[in-house]
Amino acid sequence: MKIVKPSSLKRLASAFLLLASQVCAPLSGSLVKAQVWSPRAGTFKAAPPVVISAPKDSARYSRRASREALKWADGELKRMSLEEKTGQLISVGINARFLNQESDEYKTLRRQVEENHVGGIILFRGPVYESVHLVNRMQAHARLPLLISADLEAGSGMRFEDTINLPWNMAVGATGEPDFARRQGTITAREARALGVQQIFAPVVDVNNNAANPVINVRSYGEDPASVAKFAAAFTEGAQGGGVIATAKHFPGHGDTSVDSHRGLPIIKVKRERLEQIELVPFRAVIGAGIGAVMSAHIGLPEIDPTIVKPLPRDAAIRPAYVDEGGEIVDESAYLPGTLSPVVLGGLLKRDLVFDGIVVTDALDMSGLTIYFKQDEAAVRAVLAGADMLLKPADPDAASRGLREAVKTGRLSEKRVEESARKILAAKYDLGLVKRRLTPIEEIDRLVSSPDATKLAEEIAARAITLVRDESKLLQPEGGAGLRPGARVFNLAITNGEDRFFIAGPFTSQLARMGRRADTVVLDSRSTDEEVKEALERAQKADVVVASMYGRVRSGASNSVGLPEQGARALNALLERKVPVIGISFGNPYLLRNFPALGTYVVAYGDMPSLQRAAARALLGQADITGRLPISLPGLYPRGTGIQLKAKAAEVRP
Repeated sequence: MKIVKPSSLKRLASAFLLLASQVCAPLSGSLVKAQVWSPRAGTFKAAPPVVISAPKDSARYSRRASREALKWADGELKRMSLEEKTGQLISVGINARFLNQESDEYKTLRRQVEENHVGGIILFRGPVYESVHLVNRMQAHARLPLLISADLEAGSGMRFEDTINLPWNMAVGATGEPDFARRQGTITAREARALGVQQIFAPVVDVNNNAANPVINVRSYGEDPASVAKFAAAFTEGAQGGGVIATAKHFPGHGDTSVDSHRGLPIIKVKRERLEQIELVPFRAVIGAGIGAVMSAHIGLPEIDPTIVKPLPRDAAIRPAYVDEGGEIVDESAYLPGTLSPVVLGGLLKRDLVFDGIVVTDALDMSGLTIYFKQDEAAVRAVLAGADMLLKPADPDAASRGLREAVKTGRLSEKRVEESARKILAAKYDLGLVKRRLTPIEEIDRLVSSPDATKLAEEIAARAITLVRDESKLLQPEGGAGLRPGARVFNLAITNGEDRFFIAGPFTSQLARMGRRADTVVLDSRSTDEEVKEALERAQKADVVVASMYGRVRSGASNSVGLPEQGARALNALLERKVPVIGISFGNPYLLRNFPALGTYVVAYGDMPSLQRAAARALLGQADITGRLPISLPGLYPRGTGIQLKAKAAEVRP
């Protein structure tokens, strides 16, 4: 047994404490005190304080890697094992929350970082500080820095609790001002970096030209390819100017689908010429704007790649990640998803559109893939097709194992793996992660959800509200008697979520602040016949009814963008009785097609508090109404429709 001298123990203790002070500094306050061993004094003494400076504005991200980044990446690749190289291509998903370090969940995530050497983590819904802290822990466990990503299409509020939700892209499109998209990109980038996120899966550049689309809808800027291109390019410039990798999605376009790829495999039977005219226009624009990454779509394109695929046996398929058992859409006559197609990724995107940035798969645990392919096979096929980053595999172990075995058998070359790993490593270097991978928490509450983020959300919302129809003259200057001071207002809120106790709060609170206290009933899929009957009875006593329709995009849900039958039945009953009704869509703008008898129809494009408040102000004439539809309502109104109204004179209250 070797005896360690006391002096050696002291040096080890000193080194450990100094390392701890450096590693843990960003997790503490702005001033961290440490102790080091003093041989002369024979005891520990205070070390010089480690000062955590405020994070500087991140440098603009460029798709073209710097010479220094490539040199560093090449040096690392020479030292990496095959397991480490394949690991760089995998990004695991987590819903962050507090985890004890001895918990099974923590150990499972740590194992992915230390043993599978995953290259990144994608954050889904979670609290701010728990998310950042957990990521910092994983960054400390990783030999190489992790690339952290998140779907921040609507700002940090889309994934981080208690932060600002910026309006959906379609609301931005309704303003007609691409500069709003640029500012949104800038603020999103700043907040992302403050939250430890370096890659955002935004903007959505899909052209939503299918009114029945259950998954894109208001996530799109609209149905006009040229307009979508302008807004998407502006967002890209703002985001990458703020130091994050922007990611255009979902290539080659998810806008003309009626199937949600979370639930099944959409098939788009269009020729290359049509893709060039519509779907590819915004992708070309953002590539021209220097976008760093493009995300693929799990969509079959038989006119581009006619390879037929068959569903796996039910007992071999992975349990659905986004839908209830039996809620999947299985098509026996399916075609190879674009994510796995060398024709789509290697040919169309990389060769024809000359894209040389990072190609990211959409989540590998979506039913658009899992119905037809096991995770190890999907991972290998995606890389062979041209993907660099494998996002959120349902089984990271299987994906990692599949890549290694493919290299060992010669199906996949190690050089091909290194090509993708090199891109990801170089990006990490240029993002500053090699020098600083831990995120200081003391700056978060200064940089995230700041007044300028709130101001931008309110500005966009105010400009987005669109008055499509007012045949009832309920909002016109010569009409609107039902909303006069003292009027009895009934708010029938219909939601496709499980949020009946709070969803209408921002709208009704804003009405109350302006002197209109609305009697509100919320109907959802759980509402009973008695509740529907009571809502109708209370509505009959009102001077005007506001139908607040929260038919929102809900990925994987069978009722995405639709309204529950109970609420639709109540609204139709009121329309049949000729009750004065103002319909507001706080989500799906196409809902007027389901209720054509609505005499007054307003579109707010989302349920964000800023949009609900703006809608309330618009209804009472306290704000101009200037929005225009960025999509058409088939058979009813063309794109660009929008009745323009000036705000009324301020009310004088007794």
